[in-house]
Amino acid sequence: MHQGYDLIGDIHGCGLTLIDLLEQMGYSKKNGVYQHPKRKVVFLGDIVDRGPNIRLACHIVRDMVEAGHADIVMGNHEYNIVTYLSEAPAGMRQPFLRPHTPRNNFIVEQTLEQFANFPQEFNEMLDWFLTIPLFREYEHFRVVHASWDQQMIDEYLRRYDSNLISKNMLAESVQTDSFLYRFLDRILRGTSLKLPDGRSMTSKDGMVRQFFRTKFWADDPQRYNDVVFQPDPLPEDIQHGLLSAEEKEQLLFYGPEEKPLFIGHYWMSGLPAPIVPNIACLDYSAVKYGRLVAYRMDTETQLQKGKFAWVRVEKKER
Repeated sequence: MHQGYDLIGDIHGCGLTLIDLLEQMGYSKKNGVYQHPKRKVVFLGDIVDRGPNIRLACHIVRDMVEAGHADIVMGNHEYNIVTYLSEAPAGMRQPFLRPHTPRNNFIVEQTLEQFANFPQEFNEMLDWFLTIPLFREYEHFRVVHASWDQQMIDEYLRRYDSNLISKNMLAESVQTDSFLYRFLDRILRGTSLKLPDGRSMTSKDGMVRQFFRTKFWADDPQRYNDVVFQPDPLPEDIQHGLLSAEEKEQLLFYGPEEKPLFIGHYWMSGLPAPIVPNIACLDYSAVKYGRLVAYRMDTETQLQKGKFAWVRVEKKER
């Protein structure tokens, strides 16, 4: 019986750093699989893309999950690569479910390159990605890659009777007018608002965006600055603009009385700490310049700063 859980944020191919973090937390390799005598890992998704040791990371994670020493939820990068490589059905105007645009090509480039000489293994890995749950609820806490929307989760369970997505649902999942698309967007990418007056902003990575990511725990926000949640600040003249009633209506609120929630996805920086007493983001930009972060969860209802563990990512793994 596991006596506690160690939740680990977005790995993005930092396989060597993952080994360092596991060993730091008392996990060791037995029969080829990392394990702990009393604890179990929960991975928050985004194992693939960007870093130099994607295959290694995938094998460590999958081996732990299949041996019962870890659980996992899907990240948007696992979902993206599956749809990127899934042929579109006849009648769709593109050859693949996820368009092969320069940006999408760039994101998956490292994963495709590192598995290039292992086609059979890669196909098995892609099949395994589709066995990964989209969200998980435990007795004391919840886990999802980007945001927990109870109403949408209830509706998903009602429609599909499962916390998984199957191969035959993929074509529907890219139809922007479907519930499935909206649901996956919400839990794998989080909540966002459109910039006012048709404005756009250029982020640090050179991407031009018309939306910005929003908090889903802001109680009674009034201005754009109260809800923005992303590394890039809003244009100065927008920051203090008032949210319209319609915009407030679009926001999600995960209240302080809810179970502790763990998310990844958001490229945090600085020293790991809870965002609010019952929400922790564990994505601290491992592959860019940051830390691979874990939270050592027991039965607490208020998350504690002292229970984060992390390893700084060395230059060789960026």
